[in-house]
Amino acid sequence: MKLNRSTDMALRIAMQTATASTRSTVEELAERLDLPRSHVAKVVQRLQRVGVLVTIRGRSGGVAFAEGAEELTVGQVVRAFEGEEEVVACEESGCTLRAGCRLRGHLRRAQAAFLAVLDDVRLGDLVDDPAAPLLLSLTRRP
Repeated sequence: MKLNRSTDMALRIAMQTATASTRSTVEELAERLDLPRSHVAKVVQRLQRVGVLVTIRGRSGGVAFAEGAEELTVGQVVRAFEGEEEVVACEESGCTLRAGCRLRGHLRRAQAAFLAVLDDVRLGDLVDDPAAPLLLSLTRRP
């Protein structure tokens, strides 16, 4: 299963903001993570709705990791960005094997197992050593 680009960006932004001691701007996040600013802005908005980030408007505003967000799981973020759709959309494809297909059930189980593993990983776990020094070095970038 391949995560879409927004999900990948969301996880990287969450990790970056979790280690930062100060608020960041969308521009700073885009530069540090080498991502397009417009995409970062959209992902930040979605992360705010999920409860991963808080955003503050104004001159001294910015983006920060939300209090308690370290307890959210990677699985929750992935579901928020990927949705709950099945890996294969049998009805949409008009597959003629649909009535007797045994593959769909296995794919559902595989997807559930994938998400179950991610449900065991808290966002806070992603920023423990050895990742923390690397993430902090990005924060201090000139």
